[in-house]
Amino acid sequence: MPPKPLIDLDLIDPNHIEAGPEEIRECNPQRYEMEQLDAIVYFDRETGHVAGYKEVEEDEFWVRGHIPGRPLLPGVLMCEAAAQLCSYYYKRYTEADKFLGFGGLQDVKFRRPVQPGHRLFLLGECKDLRSRRAIFNTQGVVDGKVVFQGTIIGMPM
Repeated sequence: MPPKPLIDLDLIDPNHIEAGPEEIRECNPQRYEMEQLDAIVYFDRETGHVAGYKEVEEDEFWVRGHIPGRPLLPGVLMCEAAAQLCSYYYKRYTEADKFLGFGGLQDVKFRRPVQPGHRLFLLGECKDLRSRRAIFNTQGVVDGKVVFQGTIIGMPM
């Protein structure tokens, strides 16, 4: 049975942008090709939920070489996009001056391909937030279907 989304997708209005690229840059230091998050569309401090999306474009740096003729968004970039979502949540929630570094991945599964033209929704659920680590359950969703899932561990630096 396919997994249920971490957040009820009916709660997310993709047209209600809570944070665009400039606001995301205030929280996340990634730039240029490594910016993997286009918008935040849901942020709920009380439930620990956050959602955003990445527009998967034809002109991205990986398209030419990651399966020529059938470009597939690399799984590592899906995980990076989810990590950036978690980092955004961490900075907004804690208001700390620290950067949330990538500390690890657990239980990652890729379920469906993601290709140029897709909007990859990223869902995050904060499970544990301490001074030395943050743990988030994450998922990627395309067309209402979970395409990947995993637990991201962040380390404040």
